[in-house]
Amino acid sequence: MPDARQLMDVCDATWPAAATRRLGPWLLREGQGGGQRVSATSAKAPPTEDDIASAEAAMQDMNQPRLFQIRQGDSELDAWLDARDYAVVDPVTIWVAPATALATQHAPRVTVFTVWEPLAIQIDIWAKAGIGPGRIAVMHRAPQPKTTLMGRINDHPGGTAFVAVHGGTAMIHALEVLPHQRRHGMARWFMHEAAFWAQDNGASHIAAICTQANAGANALYASLGMEAVGQYHYRKHREDMT
Repeated sequence: MPDARQLMDVCDATWPAAATRRLGPWLLREGQGGGQRVSATSAKAPPTEDDIASAEAAMQDMNQPRLFQIRQGDSELDAWLDARDYAVVDPVTIWVAPATALATQHAPRVTVFTVWEPLAIQIDIWAKAGIGPGRIAVMHRAPQPKTTLMGRINDHPGGTAFVAVHGGTAMIHALEVLPHQRRHGMARWFMHEAAFWAQDNGASHIAAICTQANAGANALYASLGMEAVGQYHYRKHREDMT
C-alpha cells in the first residue's frame, strides 16, 4: 500500500503546479489561480527558522499569499509558523485502497462516462462549485494517463470528477455532485468507475485527498473500505487571509 509520502508525490504529479523551483530547502510552487495545492511552499529538506523569510519573499514576489504546506515530519516548521502568526488552514486526510477493492461493480448503463477533454457541461458543474479556469488548467497540465468522469442521474447531469495516474496509483480530484443530484449514489459510482479505469491504465491503487471538514466525502471513502494513511495541512499568514 502506498504510504503518505508516496501519495503526496502522486498528488503533486496528478495535480501539478504551473511551475516549481527550489530555493534552499524549499520547493516553491506557482499556482496561477489553481488553488492551495499548487501554490503552497513545502520543505524538501529540513529548514531553519531563518529560512522562512526567503520563502515568504519569494511567494510575495509571485503575488501569492504566504502559504506553506505542512507534511508529516514538519512539526518544527509548524511550530515556527504558528509563532509567526500563521493560521492552520484546511487539514486534509489522505485515503487509499487497492483498485481491486473498488472495482467490484460497474455503474448502471449511461450513469458514468469517461471522457477527455472535459465537456462544457462538466466545466459548468465545476464552476458552480468554485472550481474555475485556474483549476481546469491544472487538469490540462497533468500528464497522461488521465480522464474525467461525467455522471448522469434521471437523464440529467449529475456530477463530474478528474482522475490521473502516477507511479501505479490513480488519484481522484475535483469530485463534485450537483446539489439537487446528491443522495443518489453518484459519488460512489464515480469511485467504482474510477477504479476500473485505474486498472485499465496500469494503476494498482486508487487514492483521494479530502479536507477533514468534508464529513460526507470522508464517510464515503471510509465506507468504500479506503484507508486513511496520513494527513497534511496548510499554514497561511493571517495578514494574507481573505
